[in-house]
Amino acid sequence: MSRRPVLEIADASLHRGDRELWSGLDLTVQPGEFIAVLGPSGSGKTTLLRSILGLQPLSSGTIRVAGEPVHRGNSRIGYIPQQRSLAPDTSMRARDLVALGVHGSRFGFPVPHRGDRAKVDRLLESVGAAHFADRRVGLLSGGEQQRLRVGQALADEPALLLCDEPLSNLDLANQVAVTDIIDRQRREREAAVMFVTHDINPILGKVDRILYIAGGRFLLGTPDEVLQTRVLTDLYGTPVFVLRAGDRLVVVGVPDAEPHHDHGDHEHAHGGAA
Repeated sequence: MSRRPVLEIADASLHRGDRELWSGLDLTVQPGEFIAVLGPSGSGKTTLLRSILGLQPLSSGTIRVAGEPVHRGNSRIGYIPQQRSLAPDTSMRARDLVALGVHGSRFGFPVPHRGDRAKVDRLLESVGAAHFADRRVGLLSGGEQQRLRVGQALADEPALLLCDEPLSNLDLANQVAVTDIIDRQRREREAAVMFVTHDINPILGKVDRILYIAGGRFLLGTPDEVLQTRVLTDLYGTPVFVLRAGDRLVVVGVPDAEPHHDHGDHEHAHGGAA
């Protein structure tokens, strides 16, 4: 954790038309750190990821990845999108989908290189997809397809994994499986993770800090610091309640939000509210 930060965001602001999504955002992410990004629909969570990917310019401020300004096609960043089922008649095989991550940075028609097949095989094995490597992707389940997208994202051994609601539309077993694959990458290779989600329960045991964006404002801190009635009520400017239900916390009363968040308990002691 004493090495150079993977991600540095300084005094960043972003507007959509005449609406300010967020401003004054400062965030430094260390190798191996797991950041959950929460907030209602339209708050700018996905737009933040797009800015880190170099696809959406900031209105002001700077973003640096591994010490360098952001740019499109940065091989230091892996991106895992939402699960969206591929058409049943898609002829591409599972290994072909993962291979796009291996060949994706090359210009023109991909030409196989020595060792590419072995690399694809290693990626398939790492995400638990080796046993369906030669099946057509359109015939695979949503969870199986999402494993392949994770394999794609890991092809360049990225220093930063950006995850844009990668558990959406997955059943509980596949949510756990995909989360474990992502968490193993950050533990074994110290890849930092920024994980946009509308339900923090599947990842809460992995999370170091939460960035909660709402109404043009944001909070940054540990789960225990952010997920409090008083803190979220202040953020939204309207009563929001964080209730305990067994070993979970349930947030209710969030205006104009995605489906309510269940939140479990977690322990950490660093960070603060912005």
